[in-house]
Amino acid sequence: MLKGLAITPPVLGRISIGKVVEKNGRRLPEKDDQFTITSQVQGRDGWVLHPFNDELRQTKGDKLRSIPVRLLFNEPELNFRADYTLFDRQTGRPVCVGNGDVCKRIGQDGIQSQPCPSPDACPLAKGGACKPYGRLNVVIGDDDPFGSFVFRTTGFNSIRTLAARLHYFQAISGNRLACLPLELRLRGKSTRQSHGTPIFYVDLTLRSGMSVEEALLAARQLDEARQAAGFDQAALDTAAQCGLGNGAFEDSEEDGGAVVEEFFPGADEHDQPTQPKASTPAPATLAEKLERRAQQHGPTTGDTP
Repeated sequence: MLKGLAITPPVLGRISIGKVVEKNGRRLPEKDDQFTITSQVQGRDGWVLHPFNDELRQTKGDKLRSIPVRLLFNEPELNFRADYTLFDRQTGRPVCVGNGDVCKRIGQDGIQSQPCPSPDACPLAKGGACKPYGRLNVVIGDDDPFGSFVFRTTGFNSIRTLAARLHYFQAISGNRLACLPLELRLRGKSTRQSHGTPIFYVDLTLRSGMSVEEALLAARQLDEARQAAGFDQAALDTAAQCGLGNGAFEDSEEDGGAVVEEFFPGADEHDQPTQPKASTPAPATLAEKLERRAQQHGPTTGDTP
């Protein structure tokens, strides 16, 4: 195995809730109120749609707001990885990846481990350069048991909801997360920051039409059938853990370029630099100059206090 190369789950396509469009000569992300499933091929008009994108709709005009899925692994952190990530906006390379406690950062002496204070307290993260960034791998259909579709997000609502669901489902299923019949579902909410406009995030639920008891029974039956056939889920999880831990950063420069385009709109040479510079004091205002003069020489007019 090549050292320094993260071995990630094989990806057949992408799941998104938006797209990148060209406006006034600039490529900018555009939000949507439905899922889009694409291949990994990008054409002149954007990512080429995967056949699942139309197959999963009830009718041609329906919006795709739920996707039946299964997971690859029993461990939540193998299916969904989330951390604070800072990308170089010009090259798409990951520069710093942390969890709020420690981080791995590229410096002049290579990759170093440093404390991670989270984006709110990190001088390198000013200007929104560092964001929470999650990647969820799911299986759609039965054609390829190890081929996954990846959903990427920088939204707190999706990250928090997906992390909670995965741990809850692992707990109630007796560590049979990879056997549960699940469904990605799009949900909407309004917040003070959105000024009443709905924002959409991704949730993970049991398959539509199934009760908790039915889903747990189906997971146990599938788990028993797999074990009888010699399927070793624990060994698969271990192999995935070793592969992800083989590299310092999960995303390559190639993947990072697409992430920057989708989640860091308008990035150009005027963006926040990836290395902090010494701050330059702002020029004094007229009021500040007059106050300074008054303190040094005393009042100049009868109106000055």
